[in-house]
Amino acid sequence: MTKGMYEVAVSLIQMFDDLELKENGNKTSKVQFVSERSSVLVFLPGLGEINYMHGLLTNMVHKRLQVYPLHSSVTLEEQNNVFLSPVPGYRKIILSTNIAESSVTVPDVKYVIDFCLTRTLVCDEDTNYQSLRLSWASKTSCNQRKGRAGRVSKGYCYRLVPRDFWEKCIPDYVVPEMLRCPLGSTVLKVKLLDMGEPRALLATALSPPGLSDIERTVLLLKEVGALAVGGQREDENPHDGELTFLGRVLAQLPVSQHLGKLVVLGHVFGCLDECLIIAAALSLKNFFVMPFRQHLDGYRNKLNFSGSSNSDCLALVEAFKMWQACRQRGELRRPKDELDWGRLHYIQIKRIREVAELYEELKSRVSQFNMCVDPRRPILDPEYPYKQRFILQVVLAGAFYPNYFTFGQPDEEMVVKELAGKDPKTTIVLKHIPPYGFLYYKQLQSLFRQCGQVKSIIFDGAKAFVEFSRNPTERCKTLPAVYMAVKMAQLKVSLELSVHAAEDIEGRVQGGVVSKLRNTRVNVDFQKQTVDPMQVSFNTLDSSQPVADLLLTVDVTEVVEVGHFWGYRTDKRNAELLQKLAAEINRLELVPLPAHPHPDMVCLAPFSEFDKKSYFRAQILYVSGNSAEVFFVDYGNRAHVDLDLLMELPCQFLELPFQALEFRICKMRPSARSLVCGEHWSRRASRRFASLVRRCALLVKVFSVVHGVLHVDVFCYCGALDTVNIRDILISEGHAELAEESYESQQSHEALKGLFSTSVESMAAASAPSAGKDDEKRLIQMLLQSCASSRLGTPSCKAVLHGPFSPCELRCHSLTRISKFRCVWIDKESINSVIISDAPADLHQRMLVAASLSVNTTGSTMLLRETSLMPPIPGLPALLSMLFTPVMELRLDEEGKRYTGVLCGLGWNPATAAPILPEHDMELAFDVQFSVEDITEINILRAAINKLVCDGPNGLKYLGPERIVQLQDSARQKLLSLFCQLTPREKTIPKWHERPYEWNQVHPRLVMEQADCRGCQAKNTFLYRLHKLVVLSP
Repeated sequence: MTKGMYEVAVSLIQMFDDLELKENGNKTSKVQFVSERSSVLVFLPGLGEINYMHGLLTNMVHKRLQVYPLHSSVTLEEQNNVFLSPVPGYRKIILSTNIAESSVTVPDVKYVIDFCLTRTLVCDEDTNYQSLRLSWASKTSCNQRKGRAGRVSKGYCYRLVPRDFWEKCIPDYVVPEMLRCPLGSTVLKVKLLDMGEPRALLATALSPPGLSDIERTVLLLKEVGALAVGGQREDENPHDGELTFLGRVLAQLPVSQHLGKLVVLGHVFGCLDECLIIAAALSLKNFFVMPFRQHLDGYRNKLNFSGSSNSDCLALVEAFKMWQACRQRGELRRPKDELDWGRLHYIQIKRIREVAELYEELKSRVSQFNMCVDPRRPILDPEYPYKQRFILQVVLAGAFYPNYFTFGQPDEEMVVKELAGKDPKTTIVLKHIPPYGFLYYKQLQSLFRQCGQVKSIIFDGAKAFVEFSRNPTERCKTLPAVYMAVKMAQLKVSLELSVHAAEDIEGRVQGGVVSKLRNTRVNVDFQKQTVDPMQVSFNTLDSSQPVADLLLTVDVTEVVEVGHFWGYRTDKRNAELLQKLAAEINRLELVPLPAHPHPDMVCLAPFSEFDKKSYFRAQILYVSGNSAEVFFVDYGNRAHVDLDLLMELPCQFLELPFQALEFRICKMRPSARSLVCGEHWSRRASRRFASLVRRCALLVKVFSVVHGVLHVDVFCYCGALDTVNIRDILISEGHAELAEESYESQQSHEALKGLFSTSVESMAAASAPSAGKDDEKRLIQMLLQSCASSRLGTPSCKAVLHGPFSPCELRCHSLTRISKFRCVWIDKESINSVIISDAPADLHQRMLVAASLSVNTTGSTMLLRETSLMPPIPGLPALLSMLFTPVMELRLDEEGKRYTGVLCGLGWNPATAAPILPEHDMELAFDVQFSVEDITEINILRAAINKLVCDGPNGLKYLGPERIVQLQDSARQKLLSLFCQLTPREKTIPKWHERPYEWNQVHPRLVMEQADCRGCQAKNTFLYRLHKLVVLSP
């Protein structure tokens, strides 16, 4: 749609006043006319066009228009606004998709403006993914739209197309659904009725689908597992296949094939209840509210529901279960209470009720196949919720195969340069900062208040680095505030500053002497309430935490997580410093806080030890009621304190650096078992680490200093003199594994080695501030005072900022052959629409699974919806692909001694030597080493799945409840042991096969067929065939 088309529509709306005046003639007075302006309904093809038109009309302030969007994604409350009478004197404009053609009737509409466009759901010819394509609406649809005008008075319809074009080019009717939509459900019903080959029966339809469409549908049903994969047989019919047990179930469920498979796999692995919720929720309109112009709040709410799962599907489960629990407790008895709860949690009550109805319907239908929700859960296993979450993530990957995506990792060196050494987990970048940008730091702080607490802003030329506050007692991960800020850029939230022209500033302050500050690097510290010039440093050593020695004896005061803790030095020099500081503070006449306490404020707080109460420097973590949790910045411990007991910290005590030290054990990451059995670290790992570091002095050897955190080797005393490395203990017990240090950490390590080869005094000299900075600081204060006292006058310009950006933001790409080089976008309502790397040094592939895919009109861009980011377990993408692919072929190195990768898909046809479904083939190169035992374990797990998803006398329908639970527990245990090996798989450099996507590359004498317990039957209808093993050379 061109800009000119929008302008024509806007001009028409402006002309309606004159039209109504002429129509009424002298019958109506000017006052009466102004108070009774008729409504306008504009038909647009999609939400993007509605947003653009909305922006054009809302900018016409003097025209007195009330503009309402009407689209399936807007909330029900917003949809109801279109029925309200406009404010007297205002004209109501409704911007709608074809939802207003027949689903919604607004009685007071007098004018219809029709662009004669629509978006039609079709199947992409190449990928078979659904696509909403922009196309001309049919004449029948346009006539239906015309009928929306004049329901209660005379009406007018304006079609924005030439008359000749309307008569010759606009189609009379829409294309039949059978010719443009997936045929999966239709083919399954044909197979269930056993009425012969699907193509023969469908050929008798009034509008028969093409033969290629039927063939593709059969292949896709084989990929899902609804039709059996017969292996590489020359006589296999590409137009038909045997119906599997899964296929019988799918034919009876009112959901898509992938969602039906999700339900069945949920039954296999003991998470049927959660899968029924997801299947019901994804089959209907999303019950999460993303209000028009309030998208950021809706996104934040959905993030809260997802927790650390990074999954839209798990967010749906959590929200649904919370709603169920509130209803069962009787908290939502009155309709008003339920609606208020929905508004508070950004959930549409009508839609979540519809999900509940479908959930009950699905539960009833699957019970006919002996699949029942088991209400029992292990009481004695504290790790059960985490294991259940991981198993559910694996089930999602199995159901939505092959919708797999992976990421390219950011270049660590470029990240450091882009952020000028700031922490990417807490910092975002803004560009196009105006000259003297530091004058507007309060405006900039207020722009990001909805994201989180701003700790500092560094202004560096045309860039600004906004750093958010991090709770020192929480795990080091990318802050939610960073995600929210990057989300603002994605939503194109306008960031404007009211500024003074640089020439005006220089002309009004001391004859232009301040011009040297135009691009000066300035640090605004909100915690210390200072605005200071910064020295440009080319030193890679972190000066925020000076190190006096590489070997320290420390006392641990706060364990954040395994390998991450706070403490303070116990040497004599530090002990004297802390005693002196405490004595000086407690000699003061303390005064209450001058302002209401808030997070990140530094103050004085009491701490009692041996019945003696003393005051110490502290940072407020959060305020709750009449108390606050504070963090003692010189010791590293925390406590709850009454607000009345908090006191003001004199300015001179802010200048002394905080003495508590933050430590992280270097070269270590959680093992797969820890990731699966806990929140990053398992409960057992946390308890073991706490037992090693508590109640004893530790010896730490500093490896590096990164963003104020000391990366160290930690030794605990074993016996009188012997020491043992805590990292080695955690690795040997399976809680952790070795990992590479980040680029910044390695650079800091080299700098520290060079520094301590000379002397500590040289470090102090190198970090000393230059004398010229005092003059700059004086000029900065003078400028700030001039701005505060209005000597510069009222800001006369607007500066539009670009960003925010994070150089660690990840972009994903598809693993399937046909989509590998297509552009991939994640739906803006998805939790994973913003993905930021927490560990750029970790080169192992991360994996994203999408519940549904669509492509744009040209097929160049894919849009992913309802996504789930898999845990960062090395080798996980390859394991999941091998576990759930119909057929695979292993790749070998030149010597045939190890596996280097795998080709996954439907295999190849021996008669033609061509791949059966080449579009969905996936070629993967291993980044960890897999053995014959790993492939055998995968086959054992596939066989375990088959036992719970099969027909016949030993099938699921004839199994008792106890036997089903026994088989489910066995499948769960096999799955967990496959991913959580005690000894981690060895890391390897990925090596791509020289002939990618080509099947039959292994010599037949190396291939070993796997016998299956049902292989002797005439009809091979189990869900997963066992993979062929490839024998390795000794």
